[in-house]
Amino acid sequence: MRWVTYATDSGDRAGVIDGEDRIHPAAPGASLIELVGRGAEGLRAAGEAALASAARTVPLAEARLRAPIPRPPSIRDCLCFLDHMRNCQQVTGQPRTLKDAWYEIPAFYFACPSTIVGPHDEVTISPGSTWFDFELEIAAVIGRGGRDLTPEQAEEHIAGYTVYNDWSARDLQLRETPLAIGQGKGKDGATTLGPFLVTPDELDPYRHDGRLALRAEAKVNGTTIGSGRTDAMDWTFGEVISYASRGVDLMPGDVFGSGTVPGCCLIEHLSPADPAAFPGWLRDGDVVELTVEGLGRTRQTVRASAAPYPLAPRHNRDRRPPRPRVNRAPSRLPYTRALHEVGAGVWAWLLPDGGYGRSNAGLISGEGASLLVDTLFDLPLTAEMLDAVRGITDRHPLTHAVITHSDGDHTHGNQLLDERVQLIAAEATCTDMRHEMPPEMLTATQVLDLGPATPYFRERFGGFDFSGIRLRLPDRTYRGELTLDIGGREVRVTNLGPAHTGADSVVHVPDAGVLFAGDLLFVGCTPIVWSGPIGNWIAACDRMIATGAGTIVPGHGPVTDPDGIRAVRGYLTHVVEQADAAHAAGLPFAEAVKRVELGEYATWLDAERVVANIHRRYRELDPVNTPELNQLTLLTLMAEWDAGRDHT
Repeated sequence: MRWVTYATDSGDRAGVIDGEDRIHPAAPGASLIELVGRGAEGLRAAGEAALASAARTVPLAEARLRAPIPRPPSIRDCLCFLDHMRNCQQVTGQPRTLKDAWYEIPAFYFACPSTIVGPHDEVTISPGSTWFDFELEIAAVIGRGGRDLTPEQAEEHIAGYTVYNDWSARDLQLRETPLAIGQGKGKDGATTLGPFLVTPDELDPYRHDGRLALRAEAKVNGTTIGSGRTDAMDWTFGEVISYASRGVDLMPGDVFGSGTVPGCCLIEHLSPADPAAFPGWLRDGDVVELTVEGLGRTRQTVRASAAPYPLAPRHNRDRRPPRPRVNRAPSRLPYTRALHEVGAGVWAWLLPDGGYGRSNAGLISGEGASLLVDTLFDLPLTAEMLDAVRGITDRHPLTHAVITHSDGDHTHGNQLLDERVQLIAAEATCTDMRHEMPPEMLTATQVLDLGPATPYFRERFGGFDFSGIRLRLPDRTYRGELTLDIGGREVRVTNLGPAHTGADSVVHVPDAGVLFAGDLLFVGCTPIVWSGPIGNWIAACDRMIATGAGTIVPGHGPVTDPDGIRAVRGYLTHVVEQADAAHAAGLPFAEAVKRVELGEYATWLDAERVVANIHRRYRELDPVNTPELNQLTLLTLMAEWDAGRDHT
């Protein structure tokens, strides 16, 4: 029999489905949890009575199905598929080899009965989560209770099976893992059960060698993410239920999840080495469909949640405080987190200290119109900046925004701009944005164990909130140069890249003598050459100086003048000289970065970026023998270089 619990005007009702997909209601007041407690024979008798009753039936297609057991006494999610655990360990940087305990204990954890949802209910993303995932499982529901059961007895106490979706906030889960006390907020957001509770005899055709062999498939927005079969379980339901019953009374309606069918969740498809291949974490509006042969299909839409109430961390007296980060570059203005007027009708929003993600933005106002230069690394930072400029933009509304390049610390806040604001970028910047790592993937720097480099990533990226970001692409692109009229003011936009990235725009306001240099200029902090060629960046420095602008707003660091550009030019020239000399001496890249002498540039923040810069120069000199390295690998090498240098 296939049983359901469905909503009626007078409350939930249990019912059994006939061969024509019509629901026959059970006796009034008889919940499914009460019916399964009668045991297999009692449940069958109740079903036969319902099918024979003259009570009005309901078409299954018109019913609002609830979870078959809307509020189970307990939920134990088991880890029956060991390949799922091997895959997850590999994703988080651990070996696939499992500890002996996995082969000795049918492990489980307790889930939250109060967050059970039905097979077609919307599911809200766990507050604060950026890595929201589904997990396709099946579940066994206990009928008659029992204690100290053998595996054979445990099988006889199963009243039926259902589809089980273990919704998981992976980033919250990974943050909680070091506590080693079990699952917490990463797992209690929601659990789906349904659409049916299918009795064991109904599934007899799918049993092979005593195991349920059900085909399973998981889709997101119509695209298959994974598929598999339930007979791949390493531990059977009989075994895990027997283990759980040791010294414990199992209750009618208790739910046992199988664990994830390997491949039927998102996290198993995450590869830090190839983030572009990842299908993406779940976002507002995504539709998740889980289908299991013989058990039916769940189909649910994911919805965004409100931000959680923040809690201040406790002081860790055992933790060595991080090294102080001080940007020592001279500044024409106070280098403070605030809006600063840098020219007539021109402002810079500065975010010290200029390190990773701590970038600057700008505002140019004309008569009745304004132009924004760049947004920031996350939504809270961008909202703070937009609030600071509101006194100006209320009088001179934002009509345009120029994105200087594709990096997330200059683009992630784009979605907060009114849709009427025309977003402008170089054509190559738009192309790069389409292929950028998804913003939420940066959460990996906060939650994954990245080996010895972990403290480096935590320190550099731990303060940002990558949740809720939907990348907004430019509305208009240009090549070479573009002149804009912003409320009667001439604003010149020029692509001087590729250099830092595939395209790097600068924004010049001639009548104010101000140049927004984007990430062609780092002041007091070390430039990083992701794209190159380095010679093109040096030429871009000359072109920026040639504009005649006396006030320069860098992408990172304090406001400067042409001497700030000359300092960056000097650094880049120094890197070229160091790399070329090492290459001419026959040193491989790895040896060259060990021997580099930074000289006067050693005190600049994030000096370890020299690793990426020498790598880029080596790629220019000898692309055949210098392999291309992705950003994560380069950042890891930078972390190792930084850990090995003398910071005194």
